[in-house]
Formats: sequence, C-alpha cells, structure tokens
Amino acid sequence: MSQKPDKYLINKVINGESNAYAELVDRYKHVVYTLALKIVKNREDAEEVAQDTFFKAYNSLKYFKGDSKFSTWLYKMAYYGSLDYLQKNTRQVETTKLDISEESNIASMDDTLDGIEIKETAENIKQPIQELPGEDADLITLYYFEIQSMNEISKVIGLVPNTVKVRLYRGRKRLAKFLENNLEQEIIH
Repeated sequence: MSQKPDKYLINKVINGESNAYAELVDRYKHVVYTLALKIVKNREDAEEVAQDTFFKAYNSLKYFKGDSKFSTWLYKMAYYGSLDYLQKNTRQVETTKLDISEESNIASMDDTLDGIEIKETAENIKQPIQELPGEDADLITLYYFEIQSMNEISKVIGLVPNTVKVRLYRGRKRLAKFLENNLEQEIIH
C-alpha cells in the first residue's frame, strides 16, 4: 500500500475531511514527540507538547503554503512549542556560547560520524546526547536521527544554514569528546 502524499492529505483536511488528519498525525507523531522529548526532557511534558503541536497544526493547516515540506513546518511548530513550554514552566533552556574562532578539520569529523552504524550505536549514544547542552542535542537529533537537511533544520530553529552547520559541528565535537572520555574510562576499567 503506497503512502499518500502529505499535500493530498492536507487538501482533504482543508476541504472538510478531518479524518485525513489522523494519517498525518500517525505519520509524524513519533518524530514530533522525540523532538519535544529532547528539549523538555520529560516524557509527560513531551506528550503534552506533541499534542499541543498537532492541535495547533490542525487549526493552522489552512495557512500552510507549501513553501517547505509539511514535516519541516510541523517540526518548527514542535521546536518552538517545546521552547515555549519550557519558558511557561519556568525551566531554563540550556544554551552554550559558541567559540567560532577555533579551527579544525570538519571533514575528518564528518567521515568519523558518517562511518558509525546508527542502528548499532543509537542506544549507546542516546545518554551522551542527553548530556550535551540543549541546542547541541536538538541539532544532532534532527540531523542524524530525524534525517533533516541543514536547510530544513534552519527553518525549524530559525537560523541560517551556515550557523546550523557550525553549531552542529560544535555539538558533534562535544559529543565526540564526551564519548572519547567515557570510552577511555570504560577501557581502563
């Protein structure tokens, strides 16, 4: 059974067939929840954010112009909804000042991370990713686990693609350092 395109389902919802929205929810519920969980770091809160995201998306669907993919539009809603949720609940969003002046070899880091088998290592790196500052964890999750492009991520978080690339690089570098330190400790013990 082939999957109906998002635009087809969106048109059906706009034309009054609200049942078609259930297909969109089923298609994206996992990734919206995962993104919210990475930001709010609590399962119940992430469920609330995900439900709120789908509710807002449903009510705003008639304003979706199709300039970007529906998933990008939805992720952006989830991203900002998660940040709003944290702000409303007086939690502090973890941020990190980036040191842009540091030069390093991006290609070797890309080759190293690209060579990792995601299926084998996903469980092993989930905890270290959680240890990263919030935005680093979000970017790594969107890029490697949700398979979003730099342009899509930039639309979701509201930054230019080059800034996303730099911040993703910094996050990968922090993750690599964390893994290196922890792996050395495991080998020693």
